[in-house]
Amino acid sequence: MRCLIVQPVHADGLDLLRQAGVEPVLCPKPDTETVARMIVGCDAAITRDAGLSGAAIEASDCLRVIVVHGAGHDAVDKDAASRKGVLVCNTPGANARSVSELALALALAAARRISAADRSERAGLHGLRERETFSELSGKTALIIGFGATGAGLAHMLKAALNMRVLVYSPRISDLQGFERAGSLGAGLSRADLVSLHTPLRPETRHLIGEEALSVVKHGAILVNTARAGLVDEAALAAAIEVGRISAAGLDVYSDDAPRGPLAASDRVIFTPHLGGATEEALRRVAVGSARNVLTALSGERPATALNNPAEIAA
Repeated sequence: MRCLIVQPVHADGLDLLRQAGVEPVLCPKPDTETVARMIVGCDAAITRDAGLSGAAIEASDCLRVIVVHGAGHDAVDKDAASRKGVLVCNTPGANARSVSELALALALAAARRISAADRSERAGLHGLRERETFSELSGKTALIIGFGATGAGLAHMLKAALNMRVLVYSPRISDLQGFERAGSLGAGLSRADLVSLHTPLRPETRHLIGEEALSVVKHGAILVNTARAGLVDEAALAAAIEVGRISAAGLDVYSDDAPRGPLAASDRVIFTPHLGGATEEALRRVAVGSARNVLTALSGERPATALNNPAEIAA
């Protein structure tokens, strides 16, 4: 049996596949044309943020399972997979600690203008400390939007390290682990000094942080997004930063053009290249978890994190 590795994964995951008799097939590029060519003869595929297009899935001849290396699965065409009889699953939670830590780092960096200060010092400029304002997070209020493993992890960090009051807006989650539920998104935004996004991208969450939400956010709040770029209306965010309604933003996910667009004009925006789950520890956990999901599916069992039911389509 063979497993297409659409994008590089940790060697421990590849070793686990080999030990079980599954040959990893390394894809040289993650574009649709290359993947469609390489997927022929593969029983499984592991993909990261490149996902897997409908065209690539249709090109497969013996594909049985697609495993997403991580939690986000919107880039995989699950409808095409279901029609083809291919199971899709993800690997949530394995990189949660790393994403939570990055969200905390971005919040602190935004509050203290660390990125702008570094650039200023490297350029030999002076006066940033006098021109800018800086803030503490300790004792203030945070709004966590989405309370899966990463959101919950950050909530506990903020409480333990900074004694922040944590509000949660997550309508689908019943257990908030002792934290306070925001009655509505607007109610939470109006009280929060820090807003951190951890919810999946769905039709109803696209541009969740847009003009309407930003019109009620507490003046001077910090925004952090380590979830999905589509959650934020970037034009609306740029306008909110320009007038000071949002004092700073830390973005680990954003549109391709954002670092050269209106958001880039402000030194109060920090861009990081999707570093959330990129620690060595997280990469190993996710790769091993992905490989285990492949082996589970190829053995005829249904992984616990399955996202579709191709058997129902076939019936």
